[in-house]
Amino acid sequence: MTYGWAILIIAIALMALYAMGLFSPKTLVSTSCVFPADFSCMNSQLLPNGNFSINLEQSTSSPINITAIGCNSDTVIYNMLGFNPNITLQIGSNVSLPQSSSQVLQCFSNGTVFTGSPGNVFHGYVIINYTDIETGFPHTVTGTVIEKMT
Repeated sequence: MTYGWAILIIAIALMALYAMGLFSPKTLVSTSCVFPADFSCMNSQLLPNGNFSINLEQSTSSPINITAIGCNSDTVIYNMLGFNPNITLQIGSNVSLPQSSSQVLQCFSNGTVFTGSPGNVFHGYVIINYTDIETGFPHTVTGTVIEKMT
């Protein structure tokens, strides 16, 4: 009889944990934004309508002009948000992109905007095109992002 009550209590506790979503893979995923050594992702956010924002810091050896940024589920460069004029970043400075409400940066998956409900997880890449101000050479840097919609 005692074992029966113990099993019943454990079953009720497990059902309560399941109902709270503890065993859902979405609750176990933490967000991450990782770039190569010369760039840092200070923070990022993905909204249910697919709009993406990122705070990016650069520590290259010279100032840069950011010319475009994109967010895709693969490393194919399309649907980039271009900047005219370019965004200038000094060594060690950071910028939040997009900079204004008139600019929209969206994450794409399989050619369409990645949308969903809060808690959905996006795994993809952030591609940044920039020009080194001192040399004038264009560069592309790719970072990985795992973002849970808020």
